[in-house]
Amino acid sequence: MILTITDMATSLSGGAVGFVLALVGGGGSILAVPLLVYGVGVASPHVAIGTSAIAVAISAFGNMIAHWKAGNVRWPCAIVFAIAGVNGAFIGSHFAKQIEGEKLLVLFGILMIAIGALMLKKRGGGGDPSIRLTPATAPRMLPALAGTGLAVGLLAGFFGIGGGFLIVPGLMLATGMPLIYAIGTSLVAVVAFGASTAASYAMSGLIDWRLAGLFIAGGLLGGLAGIATGRMIGSQGKALQMVFALVVITAGGYVCVRGALPHL
Repeated sequence: MILTITDMATSLSGGAVGFVLALVGGGGSILAVPLLVYGVGVASPHVAIGTSAIAVAISAFGNMIAHWKAGNVRWPCAIVFAIAGVNGAFIGSHFAKQIEGEKLLVLFGILMIAIGALMLKKRGGGGDPSIRLTPATAPRMLPALAGTGLAVGLLAGFFGIGGGFLIVPGLMLATGMPLIYAIGTSLVAVVAFGASTAASYAMSGLIDWRLAGLFIAGGLLGGLAGIATGRMIGSQGKALQMVFALVVITAGGYVCVRGALPHL
C-alpha cells in the first residue's frame, strides 16, 4: 500500500495526539479535530469530529484497562455516569450535525479555550477513597452522577471529544472520590461517549474509516513515545502540562478565527 501525503499527515497528527495523551495525562484529544481539519485537510468539520470520536474511544479503552487492573475504576459510579452521558452524547451529536461547519468550529475553539483554562487550574488529589455507590449513598449520589453525566455527555457528543477534563472534576464533585479514582472511572465514560458519538456519525456516513485507522495507528506509536519521554523528564511533567494548556488556548483562538473567517 502506497501512503499519500494525506495519509502521512493523518498518522503524524494521530501520533501528536497520542504523544500528548501519554505525556501529560489527557487533553490531547481536544487537538484531534483541528489537526484533522487544518493539518490533514479534512474538508468537513463534521467528518473530522466523527473520525476523531472513534480514535478517542479506542485510545481511552487501552488506558481504561490499565486503570482497571490497578483498581482505580469505581464501576457502579462509572456505569451510572456513562449511561446518562451516552444519552447526552447522542443528543449532542444529533444537534451538532444540524449546525453549519464554520459555526461549529467557532464553538469548538471556544471549548478549547475553556478546557485549556481548566487545565491550568491546579486540582487537588484529596477525597474519600472509601466512597462507593450503595443503597445508603444512592439518594445523594445518583442524581448528581446522572445530572453531571448528562451535561458532560452533551458536550462530548456535540464536539466529538472524550471529555476527560470535564468528566474528572464532574466525578469528584458528584461523589467526593479522590483524583486517581476519578481519572480511572472517567475513562469508562470517555470510551462510552466516544463510541456513541462515533456511532451517531457513522450512521450519517460522517466517518472516514481509512483516516481513522491511520490516526489510531499513529496515536499508538505516539503514545509509546510519550510514555518514554515522560520517564525521561520526570518532575518536569507539571510544567509541560502548563505549556500544553497554553498551546490549547492559543490553538482554540486560532480555530475561532478560522471558523469565523474561513477564507483567511
